Amino acid sequence: MKPIFTTALMFSLLGATSVFADTQCADGKTLTPEVLTIATGNPAYYPWVMDNDPASGAGYEAAVAYEVAKRMGFDKDAVAWTRASFDQSIQPGAKEFDINLQQISITADREKVVDFSDPYYSAAMAVLVRQLVIEAGATAAIDSLKSLKWGVMAGTTALETVMALIAPDQTPLLYDDNVNVVEAMKANQIDAALFDLPTALYLSAVTLDDGALLGQFPADRTENPDQFGILMEKGSPLKPCVDDALVAMKDDGTLDAIEAEWLQETTGVPLIK
Repeated sequence: MKPIFTTALMFSLLGATSVFADTQCADGKTLTPEVLTIATGNPAYYPWVMDNDPASGAGYEAAVAYEVAKRMGFDKDAVAWTRASFDQSIQPGAKEFDINLQQISITADREKVVDFSDPYYSAAMAVLVRQLVIEAGATAAIDSLKSLKWGVMAGTTALETVMALIAPDQTPLLYDDNVNVVEAMKANQIDAALFDLPTALYLSAVTLDDGALLGQFPADRTENPDQFGILMEKGSPLKPCVDDALVAMKDDGTLDAIEAEWLQETTGVPLIK
């Protein structure tokens, strides 16, 4: 068993005892009495859910979901999983789930028709490269990143972020969209690009045959990072309970421990220092 998991478990046991038992989160507020129905995507992807099996509790969002559920008063056997598409989830109206975790960003427009919890994840920015760049000696160190040829999408904060965090030796090349950034990387016009971690993981696994993530910057080093929230039906009576659980998980270090286990250790993407 990994030490970090032991730490998370310790925090969990300390934080989940009496605080949320008094809030009666499980009392008549769920779709099914005494059961918390949690939705995820179909399929649900690594590293958010491992092997498309949320009931295993493996993966960042699966682990967060079970920890939130426990602190709300639901044992693991009182959690039921369901599937919901992204488009279904963000539409107004009644939901066939109590809460939903599938990397849904909190936005003002979405908050008009659904409820979000406090953020459970602030997206780190990750450096996408090809394996040949790593084989040529690139490392997750600022001095190494400075020497790379960078590409960014015009009209976004990517250029400002690259210049502020890395200040590369060569002026980054600008492209119309992320697709063109990746195509430039395939053509060896650029060595590296900066994306939020979820996007970078997808591009490295699906779009680039030899894609790799060289490293990641902590979210607190990025201005206005993308933030994911637990989605609920508008006006859900569960929102205060979910928020209380997340606040406690942040305060006692459990959320950081889960992130370290599933988004740093599991993905093998080192922090850039």
